[in-house]
Amino acid sequence: MKKIPTVFVMDRTSRPHAITRECREKWVLAGEGVATIKFDGTACLVRGGKLYQRYNLKLGRSKPHGFIAAADAPDPVTGHFPGWVPVREDDPGSQYHLEAFTGNEPDGTYELLGPKIQGGRYEFERHVLLPHGSHPVKVERNFDALKDWLVAHPEHEGLVFHHPDGRMAKLRRRDFGLRW
Repeated sequence: MKKIPTVFVMDRTSRPHAITRECREKWVLAGEGVATIKFDGTACLVRGGKLYQRYNLKLGRSKPHGFIAAADAPDPVTGHFPGWVPVREDDPGSQYHLEAFTGNEPDGTYELLGPKIQGGRYEFERHVLLPHGSHPVKVERNFDALKDWLVAHPEHEGLVFHHPDGRMAKLRRRDFGLRW
């Protein structure tokens, strides 16, 4: 899972960073692709019946055993290299991943959600793996309408747009300066 670009250009000179009205992913405003809910959990990967958790390989560190790169190269600015590492039964930090994983999930990326993830904001009774892109929504595709949708839906972190050719773009509440 590569880093997903933001629909609009980010103003990096402002604090906190905020988006501008300049669109960088024009296909989104052209109405292409499907808008889906962006959930605030922990990204996971299922591949070949194995569960992996997100891992950010920092500059100067060695790749851990089983590391799967999620990008072609490290980020040129931060040097961070996003990827995945296998979930291990002997790792206490993986207990919620293991609780959610049934072993029957198809290959793909998921969001781990549950009572102990991000403060349990979604009120699940147990930990679950929710497939990315599984909650489509209809939303008007212009700057003001997208912001208005996020204002009207404070329960959602944002939106992720999925193009049929595999491209993705995102918008988060905080991109508009909205509370999350």
